[in-house]
Amino acid sequence: MHAHKRLAPMLLVLLIASPCLAADTQPAAQLERFAVQAGRSGNAELGRQFFINKHGGEWACASCHGEPPTQAGRHARTGKSLLPLAPAFNPKSFTDQARVDKWFRRNCQDVVGRECQAAEKADVLAWLISLKS
Repeated sequence: MHAHKRLAPMLLVLLIASPCLAADTQPAAQLERFAVQAGRSGNAELGRQFFINKHGGEWACASCHGEPPTQAGRHARTGKSLLPLAPAFNPKSFTDQARVDKWFRRNCQDVVGRECQAAEKADVLAWLISLKS
C-alpha cells in the first residue's frame, strides 16, 4: 500500500478528533483566550482583589475557595467539598474550556450577580496561575 493511502485514514481520525483535543488546554491557554477577548493582559493583583472582595453580595470567591485557594474549599451554601482552585495545587484546574466557561458563568453569577467580563476572568486567572507550591 502506498504511503499516501495509509496517511488518509490517519488524517481523517485527526480531523474528527481535533475538536475533542481543543477542549483540553492548559491554564495559560485559558488566560491567553480571556486576555485576547479583553484586549489586555491579565493583572494578578487585580485578580486577587476581585477574588477576595464581596462585590456588594454576601459571598466572595474566597468564601468557598479560601484565601489563598491552594487547599480544598467548601461551598458556602451546600457544604460540598471543592478541590483547590489554583492550578499549581490542582493539575486539572482550568484545563477544560467548556468547564472553565461554565465555572466562570455560574460563580460570577453567584458572587457578582452577572457574567464576569473577559478582563475580570483574565485577572483572576493570572492571579491563580501565579500561586505556586
